[in-house]
Amino acid sequence: MEMQLPPHEGGELSVVDMHTGGEPLRIILSGYPEVKGDSVLSKRRYVREHLDHLRRVLMYEPRGHYDMYGALIVDSELPEADLAVLFMHNEGYSTMCGHAVIALGRFAVDYKLVKEPKSPETQVNIHCPCGLVKAFVEYSEGKTGGVRFLSVPAFAFATDVTVLVEGFGEVTVDISYGGAFYAFVNAQRFGLDVSKSRTRDLVDAATAVTRAVKSQVKLHHPASDDLAFLYGTILTDGKDDYSPEPTANICVFAEAQVDRSPTGSGVTARVALQYHKGLIQLNQTRTFQSGATGSQFAGKAVEETKCGDFKAVVVEVAGRAFYTGVSRFVQEADDKLTHGFLLK
Repeated sequence: MEMQLPPHEGGELSVVDMHTGGEPLRIILSGYPEVKGDSVLSKRRYVREHLDHLRRVLMYEPRGHYDMYGALIVDSELPEADLAVLFMHNEGYSTMCGHAVIALGRFAVDYKLVKEPKSPETQVNIHCPCGLVKAFVEYSEGKTGGVRFLSVPAFAFATDVTVLVEGFGEVTVDISYGGAFYAFVNAQRFGLDVSKSRTRDLVDAATAVTRAVKSQVKLHHPASDDLAFLYGTILTDGKDDYSPEPTANICVFAEAQVDRSPTGSGVTARVALQYHKGLIQLNQTRTFQSGATGSQFAGKAVEETKCGDFKAVVVEVAGRAFYTGVSRFVQEADDKLTHGFLLK
């Protein structure tokens, strides 16, 4: 039987759903009004101020869930960009998302958002709020595969910063930028294991660190004040010295949202931090594993650069994304829960 939309009033929202390492990505195909602004960052401000109700419709229950993640494709002001994107989650709008870039790279080739694809790789230039990210999509005999991307300049912002964390006392953290700012701390500091401990305990510890850093450390970014905020905390297994064996972490971002993947922008920031500390060298690939699902990304620093006064590196992150389905969402006028809700 052909699937038809149920009776409804108003428009519909069409999406393609994917996941990268278990982390969902809901790519919005249609249904959004025009997003105004002369830059991606101004468009990000516009959707936050004028269209946030649609984020809640698509990210929140009953159509989404607490840990849903989304991507809205918009026009870019950069002529070299194939597409621009705004990222969304349970709290608002992030500036970078590596798992989404991996999925969007494959999506862009499959949905013909780029010119004729090339083997063995097709380049897709994705304009994120943090800047232009270059993705390279495996392509052979009409099929897409793995994706790697080159980050915006990533850098260690501050190391060995002591903050007073409620319930845990003084905690030493590192802060690094990989398109978004993260605090890093060894999970053992809280008596936890990123792969074995209860997710709730990991979330509580990471959230407490995030709150402490936000209240006690002032961040700044050379390019824009819009980028100068702490996105979340990444708890690690402490294995920062180079090794061919995987190192695990778990990222808690936005409003206590748990990343199921190793976190693309988090891997970028962690590689930059390890390079800053002299623990890895250029083109030395490490495998980063999600403590939540066991999925893996590969990451390496490929080039030294600058970001304002910060010594920075360009980081390459590689992973796989997969399709899970397509949906067409509607709203009924008398549905009191149609605008979405979250259970915390």
